[in-house]
Amino acid sequence: MSDRGGVPALALPLVGGCSYQSYQSTFSDAAVEVRQFNSLFVIFLMVCAVMYLLVIGFMLAAIMRRRAGSANVTEERRHRESDPLMRVGLIAWGSLVGVGLIGLAVASFFGDRSMARASADPKLAITITANQWWWDVRYSASDNSKMIRTANELHLPAGVPVHIYLKTNDVIHSFWVPSLAGKQDLIPGRVNDITITPTRVGIYRGQCAEFCGAQHAHMALIVDVESNPNFVRWWEQQLRPAPAPATALARAGYDFVTSRNCGACHNIGGTPANGSVGPDLTHLAGRRTLAAGTMPMSEGNLYGWVADPQSLKGGNHMPTIGLEPDQLHAVVAYLETLK
Repeated sequence: MSDRGGVPALALPLVGGCSYQSYQSTFSDAAVEVRQFNSLFVIFLMVCAVMYLLVIGFMLAAIMRRRAGSANVTEERRHRESDPLMRVGLIAWGSLVGVGLIGLAVASFFGDRSMARASADPKLAITITANQWWWDVRYSASDNSKMIRTANELHLPAGVPVHIYLKTNDVIHSFWVPSLAGKQDLIPGRVNDITITPTRVGIYRGQCAEFCGAQHAHMALIVDVESNPNFVRWWEQQLRPAPAPATALARAGYDFVTSRNCGACHNIGGTPANGSVGPDLTHLAGRRTLAAGTMPMSEGNLYGWVADPQSLKGGNHMPTIGLEPDQLHAVVAYLETLK
């Protein structure tokens, strides 16, 4: 590589650190589980660092002692084997290693038990199903009429343990919100789970952390941790059906969406569209992103996505319909009312 080409290549990691996603950090304290993981990490790091330094120190001492010793190796070995100080050192070293390993085991045990207690008493249960390349999110409720379904966004109340069940409809995926939780794989035919107890209000980004196909990089999840009053308001708003179109253009879009094949894949609450293959669209326009974090939610991006989804996220399972301009305007006008 030439010097001219080498400098930009070396600068790439620095440029990546300037992206809007740079706030993701596994050293966050935004959730109880992350703090526990970080505490365990610090304990393991300190114990292992001490052991490493001691090993290096003993190795250097042995090298220096050997160089300064006599040339008679047999005599030196006898002296070393009968040296009481050497024996005490070996016993102390072995004891130190044993105590360190026991300490790590105890710390790991109590950390696991603490997280198990949180998962045993969840206040909210959510099922997330991964698809190529989007997330289906369903909030459980004893009354089916109060069950909520959304897509690519996860709303959580601060300070409340949330138990999340993880499934996949196709290939192996991995659920990961670095600032709130560790990774958990989603494996076909199995249901895994993870508990998150968020403590800090804010917006966090998650993503699939297991290569799952051509659009793996465009399979993001926005996590909105809210205060309890705001979460209750969001919950009540999600329970409402889609608002009725208020303009003639939006009404034309409604007629098109509910009379064509859109409803075979997508659900829009309160309308004849009741599909379950694709993302729920009941409150689509109220979300922050479009196409699982591929782009911000905006009128222009809605036009581009409805007109030709393959040009924006190639390989996804939404076909290009080929709408006439007036049909496209009507459909987008209707989708913008779904808040």
